[in-house]
Amino acid sequence: MSADDEKLKPLRQRIDAIDRQLLTLLNERAQCALEVGEIKQGQQAEQPPVFYRPEREAQILNALMADNAGPLSDEDVARLFREVISCCLNLEMPLTVAYFGPQGTYTEAAAVKQFGHFAATRPLASIDEVFREVECQAAHYGVVPVENSTEGMVNHTLDCFLTAKVKICAEVVMPIHHALLRAEAAEGEVTEILSHAQSLAQCRGWLDRHYPGVPRRVVASNAEAARLAAENPAVAAIAGQMAAERYALRVLSANIEDQPDNKTRFLVLGRQDVGISGRDKTSLLVSVRNEPGALLRVLRPFEEFGISLTRIETRPARTGDWSYVFFIDFDGHQDDNNAGQVLKAIQKVAFEVRTLGSYPQALG
Repeated sequence: MSADDEKLKPLRQRIDAIDRQLLTLLNERAQCALEVGEIKQGQQAEQPPVFYRPEREAQILNALMADNAGPLSDEDVARLFREVISCCLNLEMPLTVAYFGPQGTYTEAAAVKQFGHFAATRPLASIDEVFREVECQAAHYGVVPVENSTEGMVNHTLDCFLTAKVKICAEVVMPIHHALLRAEAAEGEVTEILSHAQSLAQCRGWLDRHYPGVPRRVVASNAEAARLAAENPAVAAIAGQMAAERYALRVLSANIEDQPDNKTRFLVLGRQDVGISGRDKTSLLVSVRNEPGALLRVLRPFEEFGISLTRIETRPARTGDWSYVFFIDFDGHQDDNNAGQVLKAIQKVAFEVRTLGSYPQALG
C-alpha cells in the first residue's frame, strides 16, 4: 500500500461512516413524511388534503442556506435538499407536473428545479394546454414561462390568466445559458444553425463573430433544434444543457448568449392558496374602466401603504371597448396587513380585482 493510500484510508473510512449516518437519517425523514401523509389522508375536510406546500419548502430551504457554513455553496445545499424533499413528497403523494414542452426545454429544467426528479413531469404542446390540465385537475401543477430578462413578458401566459381559474403557487427563476450543440460523431463544417427565434436573437452577436455567413433557421423550440441536430450531422443547434443530455449532443461552445445575466422567470400553476413563507410575492389582475386617472387611482394605495411594486404589465381586456387589464406584482403576501389594506383600497376604484396568488419568491 502506498503512502498516499495510507493517508486516504482514514478519510475513506470516515466517509463510509458518514454515509451510513446519512442513510439512517434520510430514512428517518422519509418515515416522518409517510406519517405526515397518513395524517393528511385521515383528516375529515371538504377539500382534499394539500401535500405540496411551497411556503413550507421555501422556509426549509431558506433556513438551511442561512445555517450553511460550507464548503458546499448555498445553491448546492438548496439543490440537494430539494431532491430530498422531492423524494419524501413522492412517498406522501406522487405529483404530476405538466409543463410547456417539448422535452429538453428550459421549462422542463424549471419544473425539475422546483419539484425535483421524483415528480412525474409531462410535456404539453402549448401554454393553453398547461393551464387546462391544471384547471381540470388532470395534473397537480403546471409550469409555464412568464418573463425573460432580455426579451420581456410572455404575453400568451398573461392572456391565459384572463379566463383560467388557477392560482400561482410558486415562481422559478432560471439562468439561461445557451450552448452550440452538434451530433457526437459529426465532422466537417456546420451548414446551418437551428434554434427558437428568441435564442437566435439572444446569441446574435456571438454567431456574427464565430459563424458569419452560416444560415440560421427558426424552429418551434430549442428542443426541436436539438432533435434535428441529432438527426443531421451537418447542422448545429442552440439549446441548453438538458437538451444536450437528452439528445446525446456534444457541446461545441458553451455560454454563447450575448447577455451573460440572461434569466427567465417561470410560474408554477396550481389550485391552492399558499400560506405566508416570510419572503413572498403577490400577483394581481386589475381591470379598470377606460377613463382618465384610472391607473393612478390603482397605484396610489401602494405608495400610501409602503408596498413595493415589482412589475406592472398592460393587456387588452378583450371586451372591444378599449379597456385594459393590468397585471401587477408586488412584494408581500395578500394576508399581510398592509397588503390587505392595499387590496381593499384598489377594490374601491377598480372594476375588478383578482388575486392570482401569493407565493414564495424564487430562491437565488
